[in-house]
Amino acid sequence: MNNNKVILLFAFLLVLSACKTQQKPDELNYMQNVEQLATDTSVRTAATTIQKGDQLIILVTAKDMDVVKPFNQNYFSGEMVQLTTPSSNVGLQGQERVVGPTYIVDSEGNIDFPVLGELSTTNKTLVAFKDELRSKLLTYVKNPTVNIRITNYKVTVLGEVNSPGQYVIPDSQATVLNALGLAKDLTIYGKRNDILIVRNVDGQISKERINLTDANFINSPYYQLQQGDVIYVSANETRKKESRLDPNTGTYIAIAGTVIGLAGIFITIFKN
Repeated sequence: MNNNKVILLFAFLLVLSACKTQQKPDELNYMQNVEQLATDTSVRTAATTIQKGDQLIILVTAKDMDVVKPFNQNYFSGEMVQLTTPSSNVGLQGQERVVGPTYIVDSEGNIDFPVLGELSTTNKTLVAFKDELRSKLLTYVKNPTVNIRITNYKVTVLGEVNSPGQYVIPDSQATVLNALGLAKDLTIYGKRNDILIVRNVDGQISKERINLTDANFINSPYYQLQQGDVIYVSANETRKKESRLDPNTGTYIAIAGTVIGLAGIFITIFKN
């Protein structure tokens, strides 16, 4: 084998070593077996449970607003919370203003509500607490309407996503897919079959791993997110291998390839 062939073979091997390992196409697609799910399968919606430390905006309205003034003391005195939040889980363009009296759930799970006094929110969903509050208000107000929002409802998305961070969910309802959409989806290095969800409910930590490539994950109780959930996307083997390499390895290989290529050209020229 002459020198030219040896040089060309060496250059070819360098090019191969510089190539990154590619994921198989079927490792990137979400919910690959979605057609195989029963047509009557319904997404399990977990109602949001009020947690200690939640900030609630509670606004009581009625036909005669003067009657409900005692139950909206902060609102009518001008000491109201004004919160600008995304109006949709799929983007940050639309903005919605939330206004009203604010109440912080204390360490015992209670709030101090005007006239009614101390109210417990422990183990209650927003819907259940709203119904209970409306029932108590019927003693004082005819046909009251109660609106409750959690203003600090947040989920955190970390790991191999394009925009990691903490996201406010204004309607207190979010799914894993909604949250990943806010984080602008997984990177090419994200491990789609190993998504970790960590949940803290009143100090009790639980966790679950879901596989986005299997459509059955929509039946998991972790599909519907809860206040404070953390989603972590693991890195695949390609990213792990890259992290162990010198960050300048690609540059070194490119320079070496160029030098070898030029050497081959010069050898050919001088040989002729």
